[in-house]
Formats: sequence, structure tokens, C-alpha cells
Amino acid sequence: MYSVEQVADLLGLHVRTVRGYIRGGRLNAVRIGKQYRISRSDLEAFTGQQAPVPTAAVSVEVSSIVQVDGVDRRSADRLGTLVLAGVNSAREASRPLRVQTVYDEERHRLKVVVLGSAGDTAEVLRLLEAVIEGGMHSGEGGNG
Repeated sequence: MYSVEQVADLLGLHVRTVRGYIRGGRLNAVRIGKQYRISRSDLEAFTGQQAPVPTAAVSVEVSSIVQVDGVDRRSADRLGTLVLAGVNSAREASRPLRVQTVYDEERHRLKVVVLGSAGDTAEVLRLLEAVIEGGMHSGEGGNG
């Protein structure tokens, strides 16, 4: 299965053009979550040629959801700010790391969603652990 980006690279087209072909029904694709995937046979049918094997390097993306219970709004905001500051400092633009925080006021629960490489995600998880173990979750202690 090819991604839209891989098909665009293989055909020398812009990603938007490939998405337009998919939406217009000219190129068959399967939607998985928010992304399209194109089978080799569908790509070959579209181009009338055998599809080349993509030579892109293997990449790994990890998605993690960290749930922190028993945290008040102020502490959740501080924790979210610390994590985002840590993520945004000294980051390579070519390897994006996405972090989103969601606070449930009723349950006093913070969820931190992390998407990125295995190593970068591990760093965020270590940062979260260090901050939480340092007393951040109680709203007391911690430097920040």
C-alpha cells in the first residue's frame, strides 16, 4: 500500500493533485483514518504501467496517550506548558513531533497525546514522568 505522498513522488505530481484524483474517482484508494492508501494494483491500473517499488527509508511513528489522574486545572496547564516547551525547543523540522493536551475538569484528568518517532516520543514520556514524579501533579513543588 502506498501513501498519497509516495504516489505523488513516484508520479512526479503534487500531493494535492493525487488527492484530487482520489476524490474525483480517477484513482482508487482506501481511507484509513484520515489518510488514503493506494494499492499497487490500483496505481498500476491508473498509470497503465507497473508501479515501481518505493525506495523511501523505513520510518516509525508512535502514538501514545498518557493519562494523568487527580490533577487540578492549574497543574494541568503547567504540565502542558512544560511538555510543549520541551518539545518545541531544539526540534528538527524534518521530524515533526505532535503533542496535544486535553483536560477533563469533571474528572480532574489530563490526557497528553504524543505522535512522533519512537525516540522523540520516549523523550516526551521521560519528561512527563520526571515532572509528575517531581510533584507537579499535586500543584505543589516542582520548578516551573
